Amino acid sequence: MADISYRITGGTPLKGDVTVSGSKNAALPLLAGSVLCSGETVLHNVPWLRDVKAMLKILEFLGAETSYQEGTVRVRTHNVTSKPIPCELVSKLRGSIVLLGPLLARFGVVEMAYPGGCVLGKRPVDAHLAALEQLGARDMSVSEGVLHLQGDLKAGRIILPEFSVTATENAILAAALLPGETRIELAAAEPHVQEVERLVAAMGAEVEGIGTHSVTIRGKRNLTCATHTVTTDYLEAGAFVIAAIVTGGKVRLHGVEESHLISFLGAAGRMGGVCRYDPAEKILFVDGEISSLNGIRVQTNIFPGFPTDLLPSMGVALSQAKGVSRIFECLFEGRMAYLYELEKMGAHIEVLNSHQALIIGPTRLRGRNVASNDIRAGAAMVLAALCAEGETTVTDVRYIERGYDHFDDKLRTLGARIEKIETE
Repeated sequence: MADISYRITGGTPLKGDVTVSGSKNAALPLLAGSVLCSGETVLHNVPWLRDVKAMLKILEFLGAETSYQEGTVRVRTHNVTSKPIPCELVSKLRGSIVLLGPLLARFGVVEMAYPGGCVLGKRPVDAHLAALEQLGARDMSVSEGVLHLQGDLKAGRIILPEFSVTATENAILAAALLPGETRIELAAAEPHVQEVERLVAAMGAEVEGIGTHSVTIRGKRNLTCATHTVTTDYLEAGAFVIAAIVTGGKVRLHGVEESHLISFLGAAGRMGGVCRYDPAEKILFVDGEISSLNGIRVQTNIFPGFPTDLLPSMGVALSQAKGVSRIFECLFEGRMAYLYELEKMGAHIEVLNSHQALIIGPTRLRGRNVASNDIRAGAAMVLAALCAEGETTVTDVRYIERGYDHFDDKLRTLGARIEKIETE
């Protein structure tokens, strides 16, 4: 398999218009939701990413027929069955974990190898098991690398042990098929969770509390397949906001949902970034030319707090801000690894522990060879390269392509000097 890198020459202000793609983090659980019913589920505005392709392969393994054309995915589930999903299908896709709930609820059994994905520190499945066990699931796993659940699930009350996005999605998808009322407490409320709530509502379940931390679902045994348009990716939008700011550019982002970015845009404003939103057109205008950056404190939190997936991009911006900034990552102890790559480029950083760091700026970044440690770290290194002097090579671009739809193409349309390099 060819290795893919980006070669980027920095120093060009980005200018122009870009349309934000559909959300990967929404598309994956929505695809998993297709197995709740027998029929055809149609999803529009689906980004054509490595993770989406991997999920479709899993669905096909389970018996589904799938097709993709110009952003629309069709999943036909008439012949879907629940059978053990092997390691080669789930090892590269952490998002496959959201098949636990719908498969178990529909078929009474689910078995899969332990899902993979980005290494962001320990990401146990305890919250998923806790949610499904409260509905009557039994953990039948006998080996460490396999998840095996069985049970005739019943509607009931779920108190999640943490605000886990994917565990909340599993609980919602399972509850949608269970006659009676299920109440999910400490539910995550991220935009992609809300998408799952809207899908099961379109399929015939009654949902109260969409976008809150207490969700009530009245499920039904026979759901109807639905058509749904995937919301745009606020994480991609946030990356382009930072790209415009750190390059001193002027960019118009089309298809932005401001409510998804409320804390991020608040932090960008406190830092000195200049953004203006047109709610009628859903266009966010970012003016990096007149932005003057100062250091701030940023702490990640559950939605609507500052998104953990936008902290690496913000870290790049803070390296260009005057003064001392403190970043505090509450969720993943492995999130800070990208800072060591940023240091290679000249950033002044003091890592205090696995959750906190100081960034002292502004510093002039210089082109280097740097790695993508995960999806979001990879995007952050691209942003660093765009504002660095000279040429930067960003390796392990496969990570980036798991989460960003035509990232390099979109940057080129804004004037970035970026090329994709493939080596055997």
